[in-house]
Amino acid sequence: MMQKVRAAARAHKPISIKSYTLPHQTEMQIEEILGAFLKELNRDVLKDSLAYCLRELTTNAKKANTKRVYFEEKELDLSSDEDYRQGMQTFKQETLDNIGYWLEKQEAAGLYVRVSFQIQGKDLHIRVANNTHITRKEQIRIYDRIARSRAFRSLEEAMTAVLDDSEGAGLGIVILVLMLKKLGLDEEAFDIDVENNETVARLVIPMDETKGDHLTHMSQELTAHIQSLPQFPESIMQLRALLDDPDAEVTEIARTLGQDPALTADLLRTVNSARYMLPRKMDNVVEAVKVVGLRGLKQMLFSYGTQRVLGDGSENAVSRALWEHSQRVAFYAYGITRHVSKRKDLLDDVYVGAILHDMGKIVFSNIHPDTVEKINDFSRKKGIPSSVFEEMSEGIAHAEVGAQLAQRWNFPDVLIETIRHHHAPLKAPPRYRDVVATVFLANTLANMDADEYELLDGRVLRLLGVESPERLRLIHQRLQEQYDTEYAHLDHRRDSSS
Repeated sequence: MMQKVRAAARAHKPISIKSYTLPHQTEMQIEEILGAFLKELNRDVLKDSLAYCLRELTTNAKKANTKRVYFEEKELDLSSDEDYRQGMQTFKQETLDNIGYWLEKQEAAGLYVRVSFQIQGKDLHIRVANNTHITRKEQIRIYDRIARSRAFRSLEEAMTAVLDDSEGAGLGIVILVLMLKKLGLDEEAFDIDVENNETVARLVIPMDETKGDHLTHMSQELTAHIQSLPQFPESIMQLRALLDDPDAEVTEIARTLGQDPALTADLLRTVNSARYMLPRKMDNVVEAVKVVGLRGLKQMLFSYGTQRVLGDGSENAVSRALWEHSQRVAFYAYGITRHVSKRKDLLDDVYVGAILHDMGKIVFSNIHPDTVEKINDFSRKKGIPSSVFEEMSEGIAHAEVGAQLAQRWNFPDVLIETIRHHHAPLKAPPRYRDVVATVFLANTLANMDADEYELLDGRVLRLLGVESPERLRLIHQRLQEQYDTEYAHLDHRRDSSS
């Protein structure tokens, strides 16, 4: 199939895929075709953004077909204002509750969605058609959403606005138009009309005009915020210098560390966690330093100092959720390194890289917590990476924000590259790729709600010694159980001591 797709892209011939029910596997095929055409045009960087636009249009086409069979069964007239209002009150919930039934009726009625791709000159033409007529009322609603999008300068403004998203042509269409703007295109790149008994949504992407580097007000604000953040606390810098001194004694290090009660508590909490599996609780700082080791202690300072400057999550719910997520990712990454890839030499780098991988999100959440929450909710609802919307909103992705801050604080290169590439491990420098890939996989598993193991990049899994999706499922299940047991135990112990 993909060989035929690549040949069509090279020859600038059209290719299409048709489906009556548009299952997830077909959606993935459509995205693969999109990727092949963009690769031919040397515009791979546009894939995530255009994949969102394409998914929004195919979902709307599928929903339009569902609406037809639903209204027909309810004996309601789509062209009647009163019938339309009545039908839409129950359409969304009833169809979601029994989507299989309605998809079967669509297929029995011969209602399809067809997606076509063709390169014309240097433009990519994408056509999403379904064989039901869009009503004048529906078309007006879509054009109203497009008109509304003109008022928004950024994603955060759209997320803040109150928009009716009861239909496909709601906030999703506004985001689509904003996505095109982000690529340097205007709303004329998108159109929807009736042609030859089909409703056709069309995207025309002129590759010479696309760009992904618009620096928004938000990105300027983030950059300024990074520059305004203080350096690491002086006590942390002194302790780091002491750890770099080959003549420093463990007792001297422990005495200096003991001058910071919060850091001491953090060290003891770490050494008494399941990570070190000690036979009894330890409360001696000198012994704790020996257990963690000088390298482990040095790495711990990066996460501790970051929390001192950026906050520990007590500032707002979004920031707290990010730190809690990072804690889970660190636990998973440590477990993968110790028991799967079995690279004990990487344990400290992997653990701290995982703790700090979302530094950029934490910076952003401290400035605009409400926007972060809305982006995350919308991304989950649409089933697409939040990084697509972060780049729209911030101008630069959170990974780059975090990497810039790590550079400013003189973090080791391995941590900088882990933060920068934790969503794209194969782009990391080869010497750090094992660490970055581990954090990527741990982050993916921590975010995974459904069994989608077969969708993960096999190259990353092979790099870490994971042979199959089934093996990955077992690893994920074990990590979840261990984490929930460990942190339930810690929470119980914390409650008992309070």
